Amino acid sequence: MEKVKKFFKIEERGTSVRQEIIGGVITFLAMVYILGVNPAILGDASTGNAFPAGGVFVATALAAALATLIMGLFANYPIALAPGMGINAFIAYTVIAQWGYGYTWQEALAAVFISGVIFLVISLTPIRTWIINAVPYGLKKAIGAGIGLFIAFIGLQNAGIIVPDSATGVTLGDFTDPAVLLALFGIVVVLVLFAIKHRISKFALILSMVITAIVGVTISYAFSVEGLPKFGAFDYSGLSEFKETFFGFATGLKTVFSHDNLWFVLFSLVYLDIFDTAGTLIAVSEPAGLLNENGELEDVEKALLSDALGTIAGSVLGTSTVTSFVESSAGIEAGAKTGLSSVVVAILFLLSIALFPVFDIFINYSALTSMALVLVGILMFTQIKSIDFTDVPTFASAFITMIMMVLTYKIGHGIAFGFIVYVLMMLVQKRGKEVSPVLYVLAVAFVIYFAADAIM
Repeated sequence: MEKVKKFFKIEERGTSVRQEIIGGVITFLAMVYILGVNPAILGDASTGNAFPAGGVFVATALAAALATLIMGLFANYPIALAPGMGINAFIAYTVIAQWGYGYTWQEALAAVFISGVIFLVISLTPIRTWIINAVPYGLKKAIGAGIGLFIAFIGLQNAGIIVPDSATGVTLGDFTDPAVLLALFGIVVVLVLFAIKHRISKFALILSMVITAIVGVTISYAFSVEGLPKFGAFDYSGLSEFKETFFGFATGLKTVFSHDNLWFVLFSLVYLDIFDTAGTLIAVSEPAGLLNENGELEDVEKALLSDALGTIAGSVLGTSTVTSFVESSAGIEAGAKTGLSSVVVAILFLLSIALFPVFDIFINYSALTSMALVLVGILMFTQIKSIDFTDVPTFASAFITMIMMVLTYKIGHGIAFGFIVYVLMMLVQKRGKEVSPVLYVLAVAFVIYFAADAIM
């Protein structure tokens, strides 16, 4: 035990083994919803190129365990990692969707693998700081808020609350449909739990998913209502799909370079991973006591490397980009300050594979996961408060970024239009010197991309 304390600097950081274990358990409970939600998103059959959901479940658990273990042992950070919300939606509804770029899921994994390697290289060089500083603060926050709107919109669509309409584009769904009503119930529950200003709000997602599942299954069996979730046989056969997702990226590597927009996809993946990770590290660093006397993150390079390695490992296993989870703050608030809590989270993710038949019900019924997309969307949208609405180029490009993400159903297009509008308006205001050369290059590249796409 003394070796464990010394390795994780338990006493140096003013914590205890017991405190770290409790913090790890709390972090796991706050983010375990991803085991049901990630396979449901990537395995959405409506995209036309759905991942094997069972394989994604195993890959999600293994990737989360491995990446979090690296973060704990290598960086000694109390931060857990898993396939990121928002990025998984980008993969499912932009990259592989038949109405999107039309990649196969294997090609999507190949793109994630390549982006992970790029992120790893960036993390080892000053390029990381260069890229982070190139994008204006307001645009960074607009991208996060826009992704929030996008995944909330997806959640409402998957629930049947919002449906296509030939006259207006979208409209309200059928509120006489039991599945729609169950999804609406779940959203109400998650919002109520989140509004409670106690520790229970940290577990609003998993609690609302469980409560909605219990209500749905009970009504389904008690009143023989069709369309509501039912427990199938206690079946582990879905886990066999892992042999398809494991090393599936290798198949994708053979054809992924044939896509003209690969650079665009890679840019989006790398960009989202960098800022998702940086944002989480900044958010949890102070309460975790990870800042030195100069207010800088200690061993931040190790944390970024852990994240990059997690993404590479996740793509090999068969899931979307792995990133640091802000839900780690729940465990930190409970007292976690070292990587020992991350080790606990990793162990729990491994053990959770045994619960596949339980999580399978969430994977197969979107009414049980839509509330997660809506609440995560709300949380991400709060970044809008950091946008400077007195600066015309900033708030205009921020608005364009957010609305184009939703209306084009493509996160990357929202980012592209936002960058183009920002550069254009800054030039009109004769403030071109304030714009980073990187942003000029990207804006021109995006204009060329859209022009070439229109011609072809």
